[in-house]
Amino acid sequence: MEYVAPKTAIEASKALVQDGAFALAGGTDLLVKLKTKFVSPSVVVDIKQVPKITSIEESTDGWWIGAATPCAEIVEHESLHRDWPGVVEALSLIGSTQIQGRATLGGNLCNASPAADSVPALIAANGTCIISGQTGEREEPIENIVVSPGATVLKKGEFILGFKLPKPQSGSGDAYLRLIPRSEMDIAVVGAGASVSVDKNKKITSIRISLGAIAPTQVTLNGLEDIFIGKEPNEDSINKLVSIAESACSPIKDKRGTIEYRTKIAGVLAKRTLTIAYERATNH
Repeated sequence: MEYVAPKTAIEASKALVQDGAFALAGGTDLLVKLKTKFVSPSVVVDIKQVPKITSIEESTDGWWIGAATPCAEIVEHESLHRDWPGVVEALSLIGSTQIQGRATLGGNLCNASPAADSVPALIAANGTCIISGQTGEREEPIENIVVSPGATVLKKGEFILGFKLPKPQSGSGDAYLRLIPRSEMDIAVVGAGASVSVDKNKKITSIRISLGAIAPTQVTLNGLEDIFIGKEPNEDSINKLVSIAESACSPIKDKRGTIEYRTKIAGVLAKRTLTIAYERATNH
């Protein structure tokens, strides 16, 4: 097995085009797969020296988060937490303290687990990612990346360079919640991310809710605009949200929960995340 550490995006793409090449960012997933012989790379491409891939930058347009930035660094970024508390909360739930020091946002997405904590929060936040390859860069919405468990839209030689989040305006808020069987260090039974914006009268002007671990890929709930836009949340609209969330579910049955249980929890978490996001929006 060969190890390379390219210093430019194009060098990284050329290395990743080789048969049996695997990208290394934090390594928290790749090293486990190596140890269990789930994968046998011919070359490991350490992408951490590529420019901007480990940086966090704020601009008037929004935020840039490098794909290989450790979760611990993102979680400790006060300005990012102020703008996108739900995204930061999701990242803070990934693994232990030790894992946080290595795990990356890019890795959490590209591992393509339906239960990945960061993905519903990023989707709810209207996040996009910059994909680098031999022909240059392209930008894709987060919800377009994962196509099935363990599989993404990334082509041979491509890797994620970083993520973009919009700059939230006054009256915006987001949140992320998950349910796990244990108090910590477990995989989500269901995860839910929500983002809302309100006007000066506290009426909702935009809303996005995404669920994880309830289908082969993360699911963005449809039909919420007709229910919530121009209104404050009420019992009737919340009940409709719960129904939409439950209808969106096609989960597996495993030791963490039955299909019926996951479906019920999806509705509960959709309601709770919206409530938190709405409260933050009205106080922002």
